[in-house]
Amino acid sequence: MFRTKISKCIRFTAGALASTMLLASTADACTGITLMAKDGSVVRARTMEFGVDLQSNVIVSPRNFERVGETPDGKPGLTWTSKYASVGTNGVDMPVIVDGLNEKGLSIGIFYFSQSAGYQPYTADAQNSTLAPWQLGSYILDNFATVEEAKAALSDITVAPVTFAHFGIVLPLHYVITDAAGNTIVVEYVDGELNIHDNEVGVITNNPPFDWHMTNLKNYVNLSYDNVPPKQFGNVKITGFGEGTGMLGVPGDFTSPSRFVRAALFQTGVDQGATSEDDVFQAFHILNNFDIPKGAIRETDADGQVHQDYTQWTTANDLEKQRFYFRTYDNSSIRFVDLKAQDLDAADIKTIEMEGYETATELGTDK
Repeated sequence: MFRTKISKCIRFTAGALASTMLLASTADACTGITLMAKDGSVVRARTMEFGVDLQSNVIVSPRNFERVGETPDGKPGLTWTSKYASVGTNGVDMPVIVDGLNEKGLSIGIFYFSQSAGYQPYTADAQNSTLAPWQLGSYILDNFATVEEAKAALSDITVAPVTFAHFGIVLPLHYVITDAAGNTIVVEYVDGELNIHDNEVGVITNNPPFDWHMTNLKNYVNLSYDNVPPKQFGNVKITGFGEGTGMLGVPGDFTSPSRFVRAALFQTGVDQGATSEDDVFQAFHILNNFDIPKGAIRETDADGQVHQDYTQWTTANDLEKQRFYFRTYDNSSIRFVDLKAQDLDAADIKTIEMEGYETATELGTDK
């Protein structure tokens, strides 16, 4: 049990639950990137795509917050008290962070990993070291200051196949962890084994596993940020159609492998910001290329219901300033919560709503 108050209740009918399970199996369109500014500061950013409204808000989790892990058999699992305060987004009003950072500049992002996720086997002997897949993000932020600390501790816990009650399935997830020095790892559970990958490229998407994506990058060594010079074919000189010829052939679809390649190319090729604030806004520009409007990705279930993945929110973590930036599908204005400005020793979790609609500002009127 978590020491917090849940103000909203999420209810699903049997039909809605079945539809949610289908959507959850195809919600594979999130994209994450990492930028380092000229002054050495780090920004980790991502999009969140899903087929049902996650009802996310920003939460601030204080120090000395008591938590209990969940196990497949319903017994209490790993217990801990948070050492560090953190800020980030949640889902379905849960008191855990899906994407965010803590007061030491350590950040974590949880990404969908369908077809590949296979959690560690659970036994009664492991009860006191077990937590559910969606709890790992808050466990990392609550307890550690660097990637190395988190990496060393992962082998001491069991992430087990616990059913997520809101959706009625075991959520297939993997994780990216980045610290204020720019160290980044990807954590994946495959075939019951913990796999930790050093992530020097700083990109994460979804299935297949991370090492497959890195191998796949070799298929795109021909691409260049520079325009291709004219080619001579015998007596004929052929020129490209214009700007962007060096990137001709970059995959433009929304599949996970294509987004990984595109993100790796874009984040490496853009101008490096002078500070983390510069790179926050650069990150939002990059992630514009991965924004999915409602209707662009669809799947029809057995009952003829059409489901659509779309970009529910986009976030950026400034690991130096401990600021959490976000925008939503209905409001593209960039807003942020400064963790340093919060009460880090509060008695309970603070919730900051992300909801709201964007308005257009009229200019040029004489009235």
